[in-house]
Order: sequence, then C-alpha cells, then structure tokens
Amino acid sequence: MAEEWESRLRERGFRITPQRQLVLEAVEELRHGTPEEILVEVQRTASGVNLSTIYRTLEVLEDVGLVNHAHIGHGPPTYHAVDEHVHIHLVCDRCKNVQSVPASAATTFVEALRQEHGFQTDISHVSVHGRCADCVHLDPIVEPDDPL
Repeated sequence: MAEEWESRLRERGFRITPQRQLVLEAVEELRHGTPEEILVEVQRTASGVNLSTIYRTLEVLEDVGLVNHAHIGHGPPTYHAVDEHVHIHLVCDRCKNVQSVPASAATTFVEALRQEHGFQTDISHVSVHGRCADCVHLDPIVEPDDPL
C-alpha cells in the first residue's frame, strides 16, 4: 500500500509527509475511526499532531481516494481505508458495535431506488441502525403494528 498511497498523492500534486503516513496508518489500524480516535492513535508516535491536522489530512486522503467516510452516528464521521471492499455499516444502537457487511447485501434495495426513482446510491456512505444479534435477545426492537 505504501507505493500506492505515495503515487496517488504525487499524481494529485500533494507532498508525502510523515503526518499523512501516520494518519493513513492509524485509519488502517483502527479500521473505523473518528477524527478524535485517529488523533489518539497518531499521538502514540507523534504527540505534536493536533486535531486540525487530522481533519486536514483526512480531507486530502479522501480527495485522493485513500480513505472514505460514513456517518455512523450523530457525531463526527467515521473514516476507513478505501482498500477494503465497499461495505455497509450495521450499527447496534444498544452496544454501539459496528459491523461491516458487503454492499451486495443492499443490491435489491439500491436497484429498486434506481428503477423506481432514478436515484443512484453511493452505498459507501450507508449505515443501518438497529440491534446486533447479541443485543436483540437482550433488548429487542418492538415492531409497530402498522407496517410501512
């Protein structure tokens, strides 16, 4: 991945910096991380890096296609490396666990949106909230009597 990220940055006119490398490594290590979580990971080796540097670096890395973000909760976006397969985030509202499932799980839904509404979905930003398999037994979601 080292050569790929360096060439992507250079092709777009960006310099290779230690901060960019540290942020990309932190994203890859965390798999899913908010800017604040990425900052904590980066500061393990570079204590002088601040949150504004993390945000600026994530913006550059996303611009060149090395990271992507999703809005998993009500807080800041969560970043993950693009080298992973496109996926959907399943977010447990009880235990806060985030599970990644292949984007193909939503193929029927995405195709229905395209056919019925002419809408092309960017599935990489999708998160679905509910209860994970472990929590549904402890705290099930009560389904409404009136279906959609």
